[in-house]
Amino acid sequence: MRKGICVAGNLIVDHLYPINGYPGIGELTTITEGIASSTGGAVCNVGIDLAVLDPNLPVTALGLVGDDENGEYIISRLKKYGNLDVSQIAKKGNTSFTAVFGDTITKQRTFFHYRGANALLSEEHFNWETIGSKILHVGYMLLLDALDEPDKIFGTKMARLLCSAKEHGLKTSVDVVTETGNRFKQIVPPALRYTDYCIINELEAEQIAGVKLRSYNGLQESNMTEALNRLFDMGVSTWAVIHAPEGCFGRDQLGNIIHLQSLHLPAGYIKGTVGAGDALCAGVLYGASQKKTLQESLEIGIASAACSLSEENSTDGMRTMQEAIQQYSKLRL
Repeated sequence: MRKGICVAGNLIVDHLYPINGYPGIGELTTITEGIASSTGGAVCNVGIDLAVLDPNLPVTALGLVGDDENGEYIISRLKKYGNLDVSQIAKKGNTSFTAVFGDTITKQRTFFHYRGANALLSEEHFNWETIGSKILHVGYMLLLDALDEPDKIFGTKMARLLCSAKEHGLKTSVDVVTETGNRFKQIVPPALRYTDYCIINELEAEQIAGVKLRSYNGLQESNMTEALNRLFDMGVSTWAVIHAPEGCFGRDQLGNIIHLQSLHLPAGYIKGTVGAGDALCAGVLYGASQKKTLQESLEIGIASAACSLSEENSTDGMRTMQEAIQQYSKLRL
């Protein structure tokens, strides 16, 4: 009997460098004290968040790292959680990493990403006989080069992978990386034909569905239903979820639309936003794995995102599901 959730895709090490102002071309700036490293990417963020939400939930991490220091760092971090299985992580190429330069003056961050081993992940790395999970979550489309490649039959290699997962009895879930350009409509729709749970932010949904969701006036909430319906028209079977800083919107397979506002957090509560989207995704997936309703799952997602916002990095703020819901109930008043 299948149990738990397999999170597959991007495994990344983030190297943070605080700087005194971002330099112009050919100029110099100073890296200050406070250099740090942390794990990132869908597998690390969503996987750890799920493991913390429920220490009894079987969580499997699947992806590629290099046989190098960064790869060892990722695996050692994941191994700290007794319910997080790392046996499906293979070694190939060089571990993906991001150099993050945080401007201490403007508070803006600039990212230099090395795609590395993540670009090599393909269907051959998914052994359905040894993956005992109920749900397969893959993130992020548009940042997994081999799986984003065209496929003559399925449209993309990702679509082929998701179809194979469903044939082996798994429910499927996807997330997308936020980027500019026209790749969304080429890469994402083929995968949605084999997707049970689609959990994305408003900028990604706008690109995929072709519906304006954010303008200079803010979030266009009146367009959310149309965007959710279009995701179902593209093939999503069970839940479509669009999240934004202002709130969360979802549609289930019966056509029910759910809208929950974000929590009103106290001044000074937010320490970092880098992992909030993945935390919300983890909460929704956890609800799905426990056969919760869409509304209940969105509540867990919003509660998880609020926990994540309480710490600077992607995962340190996560709490157990009971603690997260208690906080949700308190902050919602």
